[in-house]
Amino acid sequence: MTQAVPIKHEDRARLLLVEDDPGVRRSLQLLLHGHGFEVRAYASGLALLADPTALGAVCLVADYRMPEIDGLLILTRLREMGWQGQALLVTAFPSARLVGQALAAGYSRVIEKPLVEAALVDAVQRAVAAC
Repeated sequence: MTQAVPIKHEDRARLLLVEDDPGVRRSLQLLLHGHGFEVRAYASGLALLADPTALGAVCLVADYRMPEIDGLLILTRLREMGWQGQALLVTAFPSARLVGQALAAGYSRVIEKPLVEAALVDAVQRAVAAC
């Protein structure tokens, strides 16, 4: 298996954003783009996993509860494909069990909805800096 090389366009770190709610997805995409990131946004985990360019991203921001596959399985599948970037899980259904599962799956942080924009941007900036 070959290791993916992180891609930066115009010195913008590439992020993967997976959110099934179109309004939330677009809002987060604009927020993160406005803070200097190149954001590839997907309506589902399956759409992300089908995109061959996804492995060039440095960070994943994924919603937990989505149709088809959840945020935990998305990261598991990305890791199986050789992706080694940083990952943040977003959820409206936080619990100690979910946080434990997310950390075990390789997420560095779980962020609760409703999102505090500054907290999300700070978490993404820290994750990208860790790459």
